Amino acid sequence: MTERNVLGGPLEPCGTDPMTGFYRDGCCSTGPDDVGSHTICAVVSAEFLAHQTAIGNDLVTPMPAYRFPGLHAGDRWCVTARNWLRAHHDGAAAPVVLASTHERALDIVPLDILRQYAVDVPGDLSGLDDPIG
Repeated sequence: MTERNVLGGPLEPCGTDPMTGFYRDGCCSTGPDDVGSHTICAVVSAEFLAHQTAIGNDLVTPMPAYRFPGLHAGDRWCVTARNWLRAHHDGAAAPVVLASTHERALDIVPLDILRQYAVDVPGDLSGLDDPIG
């Protein structure tokens, strides 16, 4: 069965440089082992990273034992829904790629809140070259 995103479509990859995902497969896939619900595909900002460090979730320091390279502003990363929601409440939420955010994120974060931070790019970019007319 295909995993779904918060928009009801197939879950799209979040990022491969660095390789993200609870299963380090580039997607915000989830399963019984993912007790933290790493389901939100965020484009991390310096503000978000600082917030996460302040709440005890260091996303900057590399931890090779966990295949974690340490993040920089602009990286796409599957973050936990609870920590992202906490950042939202604290005014430091990172932008979200909805097509790459797993539908299980909706168990914790309402879609209307995620949409406020959406930075999706259309799957078909061909129409972007058409002249306005």
